[in-house]
Amino acid sequence: MTSILASSLAELTRGDVEDFLYREAELLDDWNLDDWLELFTADARYVIPCTGDPAGDPSRDLVLVDDDRLRLEARVERLNSRKAHREYPHSNVRHLVTNVRLGGITGDELPVRASFTVWRFRGGRETSYVGGYDYRLVMDESALKIRSKRVVLDMTVLRPAGDVAIIL
Repeated sequence: MTSILASSLAELTRGDVEDFLYREAELLDDWNLDDWLELFTADARYVIPCTGDPAGDPSRDLVLVDDDRLRLEARVERLNSRKAHREYPHSNVRHLVTNVRLGGITGDELPVRASFTVWRFRGGRETSYVGGYDYRLVMDESALKIRSKRVVLDMTVLRPAGDVAIIL
């Protein structure tokens, strides 16, 4: 694992951010959800809008997932237990991250966009999720952290996937 040597957002390179996103993907692929959760700030948000409304605002629109830090912790606890019947035993997953683009620093946040494909293999079925990530990254005690992760699916319907039982 490559460590990030930058002490501020302004010192980060795209390579630093790519390494961070690749590390996040690796943690999810390995089902190391406790360490994945530590990539998020205390005020974190994880949102997946509905496929029919990719610009959906969770405060007024129906979304597939709208987790704050407490809900993220509960999601990780459930996925790590036998209570997640849809994910016990765990699916084999592979997160591919590409086309990483850094925006301009706004306040204490670095906006980052990336494209993704997530493959899920379970019960003889293969499912793919394709879309884009919108991150808001911050430096927290010299560590890069995720304040916000928005997952926008390119799929127009979830029918081929059936659900979003895994973390994208």
